[in-house]
Amino acid sequence: MKTVKGPTDHVVVVGAGLSGLAAALHLLGAGRRVTVVERAAVPGGRAGVLERGGYRVDTGPTVLTMPHLADEALAAVGDSLAARLELTGLHPAYRAQFADGSRLDVHTAAEAMETEVRRFAGAREAAGYRRLRTWLTDLYTAQMRRFIDTNFDSPFQLLHPDLARLAALGGFGRLDTRIGRFLTDERLRRVFSFQSLYVGLPPARTLAAYAVIAYMDTVAGVYFPSGGMHALPRAMADSAAGAGAVFRWNTTVTRLERALGRVTAVHTADGERIGCDAVVLTPDLPVVHQLLGRAPWRALPLRHAPSAVVLHLGTDRTWDQLAHHTLSFGAAWRNTFREITRGGAVMSDPSLLITRPTAHDPSLAPPGRHLHHVLAPCPNTDTGPGARQWEDLGPRYRDRLIAELERRGLDGLGAAIEEESVVTPADWTRHRHAAGTPFSAAHTFAQTGPFRPRNLVRGLDNAVLAGCGTTPGVGIPTVLISGKLAAARITGIHRRSPLFAAAGTAAVPARPRTAQGAAS
Repeated sequence: MKTVKGPTDHVVVVGAGLSGLAAALHLLGAGRRVTVVERAAVPGGRAGVLERGGYRVDTGPTVLTMPHLADEALAAVGDSLAARLELTGLHPAYRAQFADGSRLDVHTAAEAMETEVRRFAGAREAAGYRRLRTWLTDLYTAQMRRFIDTNFDSPFQLLHPDLARLAALGGFGRLDTRIGRFLTDERLRRVFSFQSLYVGLPPARTLAAYAVIAYMDTVAGVYFPSGGMHALPRAMADSAAGAGAVFRWNTTVTRLERALGRVTAVHTADGERIGCDAVVLTPDLPVVHQLLGRAPWRALPLRHAPSAVVLHLGTDRTWDQLAHHTLSFGAAWRNTFREITRGGAVMSDPSLLITRPTAHDPSLAPPGRHLHHVLAPCPNTDTGPGARQWEDLGPRYRDRLIAELERRGLDGLGAAIEEESVVTPADWTRHRHAAGTPFSAAHTFAQTGPFRPRNLVRGLDNAVLAGCGTTPGVGIPTVLISGKLAAARITGIHRRSPLFAAAGTAAVPARPRTAQGAAS
């Protein structure tokens, strides 16, 4: 593994999102002095928070999987997730509702899910689910350490026996086809393939290897932290501060000072110069490229994932049919993906993710009130309407989504709304996310593994990238790994993540910290 050259005693981490916080914790654990510079007033990056009318709204991801990866970062400084957060395993992980009126609760426990599938679609599908679960676990085991938790220096690193194992599992086939070998019920196939939206491709064009995401949320489990999803970056930031990290909030980095092929300092918008021996850059790629003064050459331009419209709704009522996470599928499926990935149109028959966090933490809303987040995938601004068009389209599409949800059984939703925030690609563009999407570069084959933008910066000896635009990719588990991989580039220490962790438990118990303990 290549590492940065020269001294690395003081590292500046630009951005206090999950990748930056993970990098900071792993660096602190290796004895480095760390300064984190964040343009916002709070940690989290995309996993931000909005306070409005007594509602505490998570503005970023709503699904937490693989929490042991966050625990691993905290363990680097002698801390633990269990000491910082109260996590609840969600049962069911999801509730899937279909256009024909049928409903399926998605359980992560094998017996419970097999029973549910048998009730829903019969014994043959239940047996298929058992085989699918084994395949998903084998797929995850084959990929995690060799292809996900890995710093790539060359595509030749792929030439390993694990590559043959992945091929034998069908990882280089198509996701939809491979899922179809286990399940014939089209509704069930949706439950185990909708995750392809996270990688920016329809199931028919997504590598089957990305079924590893379905493993994470349908086998490994889905969790929710008390205090909302933003409680995770808050806990990580508090832990890093306790381990000696210095945080500069409300501070924007505007320039990198360089000398002899090294970054020697970062300069901020308020005129401050912060010297450093190495730097970790975590903003979205366009911001990173601006700071570097150039974008690296690529044979093919980056393709970006679809974007999303998100409705954050504070309401005076809720609906019993909603679980913590509810997948509301329209009748259309293949055409839905064509619309948002190729046609450049919003979904005519939308499939939506509805999250009701107050189901497990009523304190996120005023007494007797409820929070609902509605995520509707949509084209990014390269494929569909531009940011300016969304200024006009956004309110109209919001009304369409509310009407559709009322038609699907959320009677009186529009009248129940007391507070709301509507987020569209125009907002992601204002946050300087490329192509108006929070999901960064799509995970095409040409943008996966060693072909994804590298986390080492060519031409600079001591600059490293972290975040969803680099290795290994998009999602909470992968950005946490990206922070660890970035730290490993600086320290030379790469501890492999545990393949499996006991649900709801921390890998390392909390213990008193000392400066010497942090260094060790």
